[in-house]
Amino acid sequence: MASIAEQALLFGRSKSLVGVLARASSEPPASRPTVVILNSGIVHRVGHHRMYVTMARQLAAAGYNVLRFDFSGIGDSPSRGGDLSPIANFQMDIAEALDWLEASCGASNFVLVGLCSGADTALQYGHSDKRVVGLVLLDPTIPPTARFYLHYIGQRLIRLRSWLSFARGRGRIWQDMVERMSLAVAGKRSGSRTSLIDPGMRGQLERVYASLGARGARLLVVLTGDASQGRQSYREQLLDAFPNVPFEDKLCLEHFRSSDHTFTSDADRERLNELVLTWIGATPFGLSASSANVGAGDTNVA
Repeated sequence: MASIAEQALLFGRSKSLVGVLARASSEPPASRPTVVILNSGIVHRVGHHRMYVTMARQLAAAGYNVLRFDFSGIGDSPSRGGDLSPIANFQMDIAEALDWLEASCGASNFVLVGLCSGADTALQYGHSDKRVVGLVLLDPTIPPTARFYLHYIGQRLIRLRSWLSFARGRGRIWQDMVERMSLAVAGKRSGSRTSLIDPGMRGQLERVYASLGARGARLLVVLTGDASQGRQSYREQLLDAFPNVPFEDKLCLEHFRSSDHTFTSDADRERLNELVLTWIGATPFGLSASSANVGAGDTNVA
């Protein structure tokens, strides 16, 4: 690995956000994006199995500056206090992180990286800040599709426990059926859970993806596992869930079918890091792939 430097930071308006900046051995070109890695849930800046430490160091060795930091109220960053929701606070945290990188490091373009809730947070923020030119979304929220349900049901037909759960009114299919009926009859969700069956939620996600595409932001979306884990079950599920979004050459899709949600396997994490390095190095941020004659590979681009 090439020589890199790591610097512990206190930044933000109140100097309360804690992070680590991995710097490339030489100053990157101005056109090269700075990478910002976001928390997943309550897991602090090292990530599951220290995956963000390794990813940041490998990207820095390849010539990118990388910041991984703790959202307020997570890890070493104290809570902001006040009446804002955690999501609103996280959005402010990202803005302050990018502002600090712009003022202190001369960064002007950014790629946000997040897993699960971190991916959703990156997506929610990234569409509203033109400085964000790319997103690496690991298992982001994707609504179920007809093909997903076929996979989900097919895997459970041979399991006695699944039949018993269905008979007792439990499991993903029952929950979604109840949700659909509640929406059809009462026009609102049943219970308090956030549901991807809700057309409002689908519509919000669709608008966010469309907004990113309209301004040319690039997306690398990596999915893991299969329908047995209750998430996505196939590589193209994002495309089927949002058929009206013209992703075109701005989307690269990968499916790590044998990987679990937190990339527990060393081999899966190594494969992920190699994929991110290859994608960020080959992606013409700010240009169309056709005009730049550069792509991420025919099998990966949708």
